[in-house]
Amino acid sequence: MKLETNETFKITYYAEKHGKHITRTGKWTAQCREWISKAGQKLFTYYDLDNNGYRTAKGDYMISVRGNQS
Repeated sequence: MKLETNETFKITYYAEKHGKHITRTGKWTAQCREWISKAGQKLFTYYDLDNNGYRTAKGDYMISVRGNQS
């Protein structure tokens, strides 16, 4: 899936900080990216609209996009 700039989505992943799966509302910006760490971990950096800041999901994650969201 290719996200467009300013597109919003829901992302669900296991957050080690919280010790459970979490779901957040995210926004794709120019600073967002999907990448592999030097240690070989799959990473996804997104803008978290729920907490007003950039976050990085590590490992497996699920993204859902619904219709035209602004």
